[in-house]
Amino acid sequence: MFIGLCLASNMKINAYAANEAGSTLHPFSFESGLLKDTEVLVKVGHCGICHSDLHLINNDWRGSKYPLVPGHEVVGTILAVGESVSWLTAGQTVGIGWQSGSCGNCEWCLTGQEQLCAKSQATCNGRFGGFADHLVVDARFAFPIPKDLAPENAAPLLCGGITVYSPLRNYGVRHFHKVAVVGIGGLGHLAIQFAHAMGCEVWAISSSTNKEQEAKALGADHFCASEDPSNLKRLKGKLDFILVTATADLDWKPYVNALRPTGRICFVTGHATELDIPASALLANKAIL
Repeated sequence: MFIGLCLASNMKINAYAANEAGSTLHPFSFESGLLKDTEVLVKVGHCGICHSDLHLINNDWRGSKYPLVPGHEVVGTILAVGESVSWLTAGQTVGIGWQSGSCGNCEWCLTGQEQLCAKSQATCNGRFGGFADHLVVDARFAFPIPKDLAPENAAPLLCGGITVYSPLRNYGVRHFHKVAVVGIGGLGHLAIQFAHAMGCEVWAISSSTNKEQEAKALGADHFCASEDPSNLKRLKGKLDFILVTATADLDWKPYVNALRPTGRICFVTGHATELDIPASALLANKAIL
């Protein structure tokens, strides 16, 4: 039995897909398959565009499967739920992020860390993602969206937002901590807002001096122009947590030196080359990388 629309047979889903690495997106359609007991059918209302979608389209990570329907910042309305799904209902607004499935039985799934599951499933690689009019997904990965949160604002939080919020939460950042955000781009502007909302004293660090006004408007208490090395030196021993959202290859020693004892530096983006951080710099402050 299904609540709402009964998806007892295949339905045609219209989407946009890349047919090969680096191609433009073209109209594409596919059959939904029968709705499983543990799945929901979602009518897509909004879908963010993440740089990870470009990486997948271009096969930058050497694992893309084509035809590839991108999109993993999805907000939509539930049309149907499988008979085992009791916590979601038809008509409810939900969001779907990068992950859309896991085994549900391993140590990681059983401790709420499904993202570490060896059988984790991406929403838009190996499955067809949110650049479509409908999406079928494991109900465990469809999250209710509050009614007072506009869907166009909610969508980017499902990837960019959680990318910067999870380390702040998981590594125990508290209101009395001094936090720096390195790189004031798509991730950095969200990180500043989260850290500010948590009550932290926030430094925005950027090589672009024209980002100062924007960073402070988002909640940064201080701005550090990193193109002048002396500015970084003035931060020595002041910071509890540094969140790196920049992708540039930088001299990381001044950043490690800016940490207070037992401080932590966390990278949430990939870098083109290996990180060059002297072990002595970490040892001196008992810092955690």
